[in-house]
Amino acid sequence: MIFSALRPLRILFTLLLALTVASATRAELVWNPSTGWSIEGGALSGLVGADARNALDLMNRARGAEEDGSNSTAMRLYKRITNRYPNSIYSPEAYFRIAKIRLDREQYYKAFEAYQEIMSRYPNTERFNEVLGEQYRIATALLEGARNHVWGVIPTFRSKERAITYFEWIVANAPYNDYAPLALMNVARTHQQLRNTALAIYALDRLINNYPQSLLAPDAYIRLAETHASLVDGPNYDQESTREAITYFEDFMILFPEDGNLASAEEGLNEMRSVLAESKMRIADYYMDKSHNLKGARVFYNEAITTYPDSEVASRARERLDRIDAIEAAEEASEAGNATAENNGGRKKFLGLF
Repeated sequence: MIFSALRPLRILFTLLLALTVASATRAELVWNPSTGWSIEGGALSGLVGADARNALDLMNRARGAEEDGSNSTAMRLYKRITNRYPNSIYSPEAYFRIAKIRLDREQYYKAFEAYQEIMSRYPNTERFNEVLGEQYRIATALLEGARNHVWGVIPTFRSKERAITYFEWIVANAPYNDYAPLALMNVARTHQQLRNTALAIYALDRLINNYPQSLLAPDAYIRLAETHASLVDGPNYDQESTREAITYFEDFMILFPEDGNLASAEEGLNEMRSVLAESKMRIADYYMDKSHNLKGARVFYNEAITTYPDSEVASRARERLDRIDAIEAAEEASEAGNATAENNGGRKKFLGLF
């Protein structure tokens, strides 16, 4: 009976709690130099009583110190807020202010980390796109040679590897955002600069598979084809990279027939087809000249022609096939002559006995 009577109260409490959370989510923290921080669009800060008053006081003192140029004091107060009141509306704003101060001092690493705290802890923040944009700006700055400063004073070494890591974090934070394909393209380009070819191919492959409608997709296809082509060592070696390059050049030409790089793709495709056809020729020549296996040679000469029918390589393959035809015809004629001779010799011997 008691539990049945309390059930309506429990339902009411649950509804009030849901409304409270929704109200806090909709709330927006606004700074006014005259009046300090205030909450608009909602009634709650996520705190009550003394905690609410203390948190607001810390936020006002921190922003006041920031406005006065006392950034160290401001960061110390903001950190106190994130440590003591992590579930309040003030905490994501405190992280944001910390990141901004760090960025102004060119402490790129710590600034990115502060922004990442927001993305990890408060993914529903209204500042999501703004924070993501700041993270992209930091990664781009590092990619372009910016130096992280220790304590905001001492510059460190440039680090494109750190830029790659940050771009990957951006993709992980917002895989469906427009920043994601941009970040992947930057990852691929940087890996190419660092001669990490396999990792560059991996990044480009993710771009075209995950973001086929992106404006960067054509560029990714042509870069992927060219990167595979750069791994080709010539007709005497394994042709897996050649085949991959051919595939991506062909896909690019089919998918983006109006792209400005079409002529370059066609040139690259012809070059790769020529290499692959020449590889077939080398194998066929071995069968013909070294192993005297005309049947095997014929197979590979035909593959060379099929690979690149209008090429100089195909012309040579056709000439070799004509030679094979002549050799086989001569062998057949010789075998026929030998058979005739044997038959004639047998007939003379038979007549000689009688």
